[in-house]
Amino acid sequence: FFAFFHGGVHHLAAFFGHFVGRFGGAVVSCLQLSYLPGLTHRGTTRAQIEGVRVAPTMRGRGVGYVMIWWAIERAKEHGCGLVQLTADRRRDGVERFYAKLGFQSTHHGMKLDLSQGCLS
Repeated sequence: FFAFFHGGVHHLAAFFGHFVGRFGGAVVSCLQLSYLPGLTHRGTTRAQIEGVRVAPTMRGRGVGYVMIWWAIERAKEHGCGLVQLTADRRRDGVERFYAKLGFQSTHHGMKLDLSQGCLS
């Protein structure tokens, strides 16, 4: 099974890009947007938003909202049927911010730091 599936992996390439927001010539925000082909949801392509950052001096001014709105619009243009994101739960108010934008907390994510070794 793996050999068969592995043979098709080159067709499952994802697109990603890093985007920055500028204000008065200075970079004040950034995010990473990826488009991922899916196996679930009938093969729906999904957009993944990560690395969302807003400069402390710009927080509370709508910059984050505009960035996420912009990313969602790009996802629609790309034909994505789902937008998902990662958010650091240690950041105060992060879940409330995304909930206001319509996101729902549905899954529990996990990470494996490969620099620490694994499956030895």
